[in-house]
Amino acid sequence: QYNSALGPYKGGLRFHPSVNLSILKFLGFEQILKNSLTTLPMGGGKGGSDFDPKGKSDNEVMRFCQSFMTELQRHVGADTDVPAGDIGVGAREIGYLYGQYKRLRNEFTGVLTGKNVKWGGSFIRPEATGY
Repeated sequence: QYNSALGPYKGGLRFHPSVNLSILKFLGFEQILKNSLTTLPMGGGKGGSDFDPKGKSDNEVMRFCQSFMTELQRHVGADTDVPAGDIGVGAREIGYLYGQYKRLRNEFTGVLTGKNVKWGGSFIRPEATGY
């Protein structure tokens, strides 16, 4: 979470071996510029982990995403921080994160963007991020 002067934090979650705090701070700052230049009433944020989903089984990815959301859930929500996917976080990972959030909070409105269509996501989502 970098800046919420314009509204809730908004940015992506990145799962990639290169992720570290300085990269996330820079990307969070960059997200402020992106959101403000597109007139979105949202601040900027970026989150992630150096976990690499490549080469992992679906079960390993699911367990990591569930653990990640267990720690993240008290910091996200429609009026607080609305994460989306980024490098290493696609519809599968968003789905696991979304499912865990629903289990923990029994509420899910507006918590994540980038969901699969069957969970209320957009048909054009992969193309929207430069697929």
